[in-house]
Parts: sequence; C-alpha cells; structure tokens
Amino acid sequence: MKEIEITKVPVELFKILKFEGLASSGGEAKMVIGNGLVKVNGTVETQKGKKIVSGDVIEFNGEAFKISFNG
Repeated sequence: MKEIEITKVPVELFKILKFEGLASSGGEAKMVIGNGLVKVNGTVETQKGKKIVSGDVIEFNGEAFKISFNG
C-alpha cells in the first residue's frame, strides 16, 4: 500500500486524485468518483467533495493509498 502525505485536513477526495496524478484533471477525478470507481475505507464513494482525513484508505485503479497527515 502506498502512502500519500497531506499537509492540511480535511482534503476533498477529487483533489487528492488530481494532485497525486491518479487523474489528469479535476474534471476527470470528479468523473471517476461519480462513476463509482473509487473506494474510501472499503466502500464505494460517489461524493466528489468527500472529506478525506489522516488514516483513510483510498482505492482506485487496483491500487490502495493510505492517507497520512504531515503538517
């Protein structure tokens, strides 16, 4: 499992996908979330603005990412 460090909490889900390069743009990130292709803590998440905090696990495209706060 890869780790993603964030410097502020909470962070919107689509921004993490965008800034980590998992989606090429914010629009693409919102689309994949809206289409049910992203899981947060094992549950399909369709809220584009879902607030992500340290300890959350995001699954997308066959990979898992643990969020940690570095602030």
